[in-house]
Amino acid sequence: ENYEKYWDDISPFIKFGCIKDSKFGEKMADSILYKNLDGKYLTIKDLVKEEEAAKADSTETEDKTEDAASAEEKKDESSDASKEPEKTTIYYVTDEIQQSQYINMFREAGMDAVILKHNIDNAFISHMEQKNEKVKFLRIDADVNETFKEKEEDDEAAKEQAKKDAESLSEIFKKALGNDKLEVKVEKLKNESVASMITVSEESRRMADMMKMYSMYGGGADMFPVSETLVLNANNQLVKFVLNHKDGENTGKICEQLYDLAKLAHGSLSPERMTKFIARSGEIMMDMAREEQ
Repeated sequence: ENYEKYWDDISPFIKFGCIKDSKFGEKMADSILYKNLDGKYLTIKDLVKEEEAAKADSTETEDKTEDAASAEEKKDESSDASKEPEKTTIYYVTDEIQQSQYINMFREAGMDAVILKHNIDNAFISHMEQKNEKVKFLRIDADVNETFKEKEEDDEAAKEQAKKDAESLSEIFKKALGNDKLEVKVEKLKNESVASMITVSEESRRMADMMKMYSMYGGGADMFPVSETLVLNANNQLVKFVLNHKDGENTGKICEQLYDLAKLAHGSLSPERMTKFIARSGEIMMDMAREEQ
């Protein structure tokens, strides 16, 4: 349609109008479009229907695999949860290149997200959340979605071992990176090829974005630093190597490389870290060349 054809050009002005004028926003409520990862334009109602349908399919699959006892327990939990309205999560992307790793994971899991990369979108989604209490927007790199994780272990001994491994990996990476304040999380992801990722909580990132805007008018951009989490995949072979070779000759180098690769997949490195990353990459290739000789 012609409306969809021109939407990308006119959307910033329409969104600004919705924020500034509530009556205009009410009239345009069903005409605001969101472009998904496949380039298809959807309304907020379409997005909510998609998410609810996906959630229903997921719940149905889980119910088929549960036994009678766990099903009854889940029923009680859902009854308690129903006291508060459950929100529908709409995932979004702000940079298709920087967030390509997360986009690929979404595609592999059959999940969708919308593209919101204009400067006004940060304020607009906050506005939409206020107007639609049952909807919340979450950037795809805000957390590791449950869909990407393996089912949790039922065995208590396995759980305890996983906890110890996570603590051990956290200590190894903090030491290698020289950062005691680094938040490290260990997950068992279905995709074994993914070694490490960086996630930033939605609240922390939105606050940082707001402060960047505030700094343009003389405020302090660093007043609320972004809270990052390094997510390690316990199923990845490199992560397993680090865990099993805590004091290895190359362990520290691998930790730094995994962290820098995660940072690059999430955004960019500081000039200092980029210089070290390039030098370290050269060293690793030289080590590989020596092994081939």
